[in-house]
Amino acid sequence: MTRRAVVTGASTGIGAATVRALRATGWDVVAVARRAKRLAEIEASTGAAAFAADLTRQEDVDALAGWLGETGPVNAVVQVAGGARGTDRVEDGRPEDWQWMFDANVLGTQRLIAALLPLLRRTAAVDGHADTVFVTSTAAQDAYPGGAGYNAAKAGESMLVHALRLELNGEPIRVVEVAPGLVQTEEFSLNRLRGDQDAADRVYADVPAPLTGDDVADVIAYALNAPGHVNLDLITMRPVAQSANHLLARGPLEVRE
Repeated sequence: MTRRAVVTGASTGIGAATVRALRATGWDVVAVARRAKRLAEIEASTGAAAFAADLTRQEDVDALAGWLGETGPVNAVVQVAGGARGTDRVEDGRPEDWQWMFDANVLGTQRLIAALLPLLRRTAAVDGHADTVFVTSTAAQDAYPGGAGYNAAKAGESMLVHALRLELNGEPIRVVEVAPGLVQTEEFSLNRLRGDQDAADRVYADVPAPLTGDDVADVIAYALNAPGHVNLDLITMRPVAQSANHLLARGPLEVRE
C-alpha cells in the first residue's frame, strides 16, 4: 500500500528535494509551503499534491489538518519549514528577526505536530507505525558569533523534538531529527542575508562540496524507508570540509604528508 508523507517547506531547497526523493521511492507526497506558485511547479514536476499554508498561521494549519483528514491517511510528517534572519551579534540583534525565527522554527513546528498527531495516531493504529522527521540544524548544537538568534530558535526546535520523543514513548510513532551543517541551497543564505546575493555567494565560496538539498533529502528518505522498528534519533551531517560550525575548509581538500 502506498504511504503518504506531508513535507513542509516544500517550495525550495531541502523541502523540495525531499518531495522528489520520497516520490522516487514510491511515496505519495503532500507538498506544503507558503508560495502557491512555487508549489504548483513542484506539483507539476513530481506528481505531489500541493497545499499552500503558512505554519505561523493557526488557521492555515487547521485547514491543512482538515484537508488531510478528508483525503487519506498520513503516514509521515517531515517538518522542514523554518529559516534564519540576520547574522547580528547579540547586542545588535533585531527583536523582530528573533521573533520571526522563533515563530517559524519553534511555534510553527508545535502547531503542525499538535494538529497532525491525531492523524498519525490513526495511521499507526492501522499500519503498525507512523513517522515524524524534523530538520533542525547543527546550529542547535553549538553557538557561533552572529548566530545567536538562529542558534536559540533551532535549539528550541530540537528540544521540542527531544521532548516529543519522550512523550510518545510506548506509541508506535518514530521521531527522527536530522541536523545538517552547511547546505548550499538557492534561498537559505540569501534570505538570511536580506537578499544580498554577493554575501550569500561568499558563504559557500571555495568550499569543496558543501552539502546539497538532495544530500539531506536522501538521508530523510533513508530514515523513513528503514524498518518500522528502527528509529534514527539524531542524524548530524556535515560536508567533509566542515569539521564544526566554526571550522570550515576553503580550497581543495588535500592529504597531509
